Amino acid sequence: MARMFDPILDADNEIDQVARTYARFAAHEAAGVSPVYEDWADGVAADEPVRALIAALPVAKRQPNLVFAASRRAGAPVGPYRPWREWLLAHWESVRPIVMARATQTNEAARCATLLPVLSRIEGPVALLEVGASAGLCLHPDRYSYRYTGDAPAALDPDSGPSPVVLECALSGTPAPSRLPDVVWRAGIDRNPLDATDPDTRSWLETLVWPGQDDRRERIAAAARIAAAAPAPIRTGDLNEALADAAADAPADATLVVFHSAVLVYLSAADRARFRGTVADLDCTWISNEGAHVFPDIASRLPADADAGGSFVLAVDGEPVALTGPHGHTYRGLSPEGRLPSDHSRS
Repeated sequence: MARMFDPILDADNEIDQVARTYARFAAHEAAGVSPVYEDWADGVAADEPVRALIAALPVAKRQPNLVFAASRRAGAPVGPYRPWREWLLAHWESVRPIVMARATQTNEAARCATLLPVLSRIEGPVALLEVGASAGLCLHPDRYSYRYTGDAPAALDPDSGPSPVVLECALSGTPAPSRLPDVVWRAGIDRNPLDATDPDTRSWLETLVWPGQDDRRERIAAAARIAAAAPAPIRTGDLNEALADAAADAPADATLVVFHSAVLVYLSAADRARFRGTVADLDCTWISNEGAHVFPDIASRLPADADAGGSFVLAVDGEPVALTGPHGHTYRGLSPEGRLPSDHSRS
């Protein structure tokens, strides 16, 4: 017998799903990172009236960091859950349009510190193509300074000297990078590219930074200034539709690197599979930096003792090479020597 639609039961399921999402965010993403967001997410998970408001949003708009950032953008008090909750219930009609109009395009430049151990091993000129590029802050790894701590302390600066953006990362399980990549071409793809030269865009990027992370806010502001000074072209479009054409523009004598961080999580399983097929047809090195659940087959190749937890899995051409902090603060290599990307010269 066909299942009859029950709007009450389905609404309850949606509200329960919001509870699970926010509880997971509190435990695995905000815990130890942002006490305010951890408190808010825990509060939402146990608060049915607030969950009901969020459950009425489209699924893609229910993300904790988007709802929280939109509330702050609208003037919500940053502090304990109860005052924030009362404010949200009273001002939801001001928050909802911001949620609907915006996206969590954090564009954390610090992720370049976890990409560099791979990029630095590519000999010769490099062409960077980022899918889900947002404002393009991760397209400038050669214009930032790096400070690695841990097993192999190291410091790297551009040839021009120390950058106003200094990325710090605890490194283990792989040699420290000894050079910056020779980037000769850079471009991006995004459904909604952000203009790093626009003050409102920069303000929203800073609002996406979680409370208590003043260093991230300052870093994003500085990275946005670098991107605005020498902007990389970012195509507007669906990554699956635009990828092949964008890749064709890369110079033939450079190694094309297609990369993404915390992007494919927003695609359906079918669209992820389509993306992998397109990448496989390109003459490129593919670097993915996503949550373990995004590509289960890649995660299945992690060593038995590698606990991804809340980390991203950094993979090169589908092979996991490291577990990385979502905001670029840690890199745990999966072998002492580190694995090198495949040789994909386009000559």
